[in-house]
Amino acid sequence: QVQLVESGGGLVQAGGSLSLSCAASGSIFSINSMGWYRQAPGKQRELVADITRSGNTNYADSVKGRFTISRDALNTLYLQMNSLKPEDTAVYYCNADVQNGNTRTIPHWGQGTQVTVSS
Repeated sequence: QVQLVESGGGLVQAGGSLSLSCAASGSIFSINSMGWYRQAPGKQRELVADITRSGNTNYADSVKGRFTISRDALNTLYLQMNSLKPEDTAVYYCNADVQNGNTRTIPHWGQGTQVTVSS
């Protein structure tokens, strides 16, 4: 229904910046909210930030003031990450909630992109 492909991950020094992108294809106009999640080794996946169709945003306390989430008209999702810390190291996943008629919303996930922040 919807396919998500992340890009932009890599290696960066603490204090540096990275920008992630998530390209959506398929039934992109059925997408409601979108978000970024991350998962570090040995830890559960956690919400980083999400954004509604109307542009309302929500951030985890750990990234407030450092990360910015945005989306465009074609539902490409972005995450600008500044002042990166070693604890930001994780696989970052793109998420899209896809409306299936009026009955349910189906979450879709990308394959993830690795972000490594060195100290």
